[in-house]
Amino acid sequence: MTQYDYDLIVIGGGSGGVRAARIAGGYGKKVALCEADKLGGTCVIRGCVPKKLMVYAAGYQKMFKAAKAFGWEVDSHFDWPTLLKNKDEEVHRLNQIYHNLINNAGVTLHPHFASFVDQHTIQVGDKTITGKHIIIATGGLPQMPDIPGVEYVINSNQALDLPELPQSMVIYGGGYIAVEFAGIFNALGVAVKLVYRGPQLLRGFDDEVAKFAQQSFSESGIEVITNTSLKAIEKTSKGYQCVTDDGNVIDSDCVFFATGRVPNIQGLNLDKIGVDTEDDGRIRVNDHQATNVDHIFAVGDVSNIDQLTPVAIKEGHLLVDRLFKDSERLMEYDNIASTVFSMPEIGRCGLTEAEASEQYKNVKCYTSTFRAMKYAMSEVTEKTFMKVIVCEDSDKVLGIHIVGTDAGEIIQGFAVAIKQGLTRRQLQKTIGIHPTSAEELVTL
Repeated sequence: MTQYDYDLIVIGGGSGGVRAARIAGGYGKKVALCEADKLGGTCVIRGCVPKKLMVYAAGYQKMFKAAKAFGWEVDSHFDWPTLLKNKDEEVHRLNQIYHNLINNAGVTLHPHFASFVDQHTIQVGDKTITGKHIIIATGGLPQMPDIPGVEYVINSNQALDLPELPQSMVIYGGGYIAVEFAGIFNALGVAVKLVYRGPQLLRGFDDEVAKFAQQSFSESGIEVITNTSLKAIEKTSKGYQCVTDDGNVIDSDCVFFATGRVPNIQGLNLDKIGVDTEDDGRIRVNDHQATNVDHIFAVGDVSNIDQLTPVAIKEGHLLVDRLFKDSERLMEYDNIASTVFSMPEIGRCGLTEAEASEQYKNVKCYTSTFRAMKYAMSEVTEKTFMKVIVCEDSDKVLGIHIVGTDAGEIIQGFAVAIKQGLTRRQLQKTIGIHPTSAEELVTL
């Protein structure tokens, strides 16, 4: 039998790759993990974690504003360098935890870029290693459109480490990354213009949710400019000018593109070993996370439409269980809950109204708009919107959508019920916790 250096080689030290490597190591397998950057990937280093810390920082602006109604006089001053310093220390702490996890599992870390030499051989640094099974978990990268002046533009990576806060910023994009950073910088005192080529932000979200959220963003002070594309960026003595498709010019101190993400496959030499990819660059996999090369697999953003950290983690764990523990369990992609950490926050699970209407004949929606009690006495005018989508024939809840404070925390609990086949009757039989925003969902 062919002898390999490792039972498993994992390329990519993000959340999915680390989970796969350490679980396999825990099963007593000989495992190599190849990662040239810090462990933790996009989520820990330049995504979910540092971004959420900035969301918390930005949230104090609203809290201080609301505090007056409760008798507090707050004299506040925000210091950007302090936030960056503490954010970096927390990211470093988490990075060390990841190192401890793989060390404790007996995983060998190769801190270099990896690429395929052949279907079982990986070039990593100045050496080659072989593996019986190989998992590609290299994640994604910010996509930057090829327009004049794009070299002056920052992306979500640089936005987390700006040396100082600009006075004004243009953010180009309409997805979750764009609206999250728009909320952060707006709350921290930056004059934000959010430019999107489509008619409405948050394409793919429930239409009512997207409209409500966009109106909330505008009311918070973000200038939302839709049906507009940027054709060029020009540097001036005072900053930058964004030239739009209709010939107008938007001035700002900083230009930030949040125009999507692409799979991180450059340099892997996938064409050399015959691994198939989709038209958008994603590695093509089946429901076992297997590529067309039977011992090579892919998990996470490099292969997945659902670009969510918990999805990558679950895919990696289940895959290793199938490889080394005779498990037959596959990843389930229905009713995956997610949250946009915008201001206000958006939580969702299940189908949108449009999706439900395509799949079911008799769909009914129940909605509620209200001002959260937390802000009722204050100057904060932000409102909460909730929507429950139901199949009237079966009474099954097809989707729940929330825009408002703690939307992510609320939707996580309801996602468990939706996954188990929640009905509207079961919702109505449940006694709410009063006074909370979440109780509204069991009274609709």
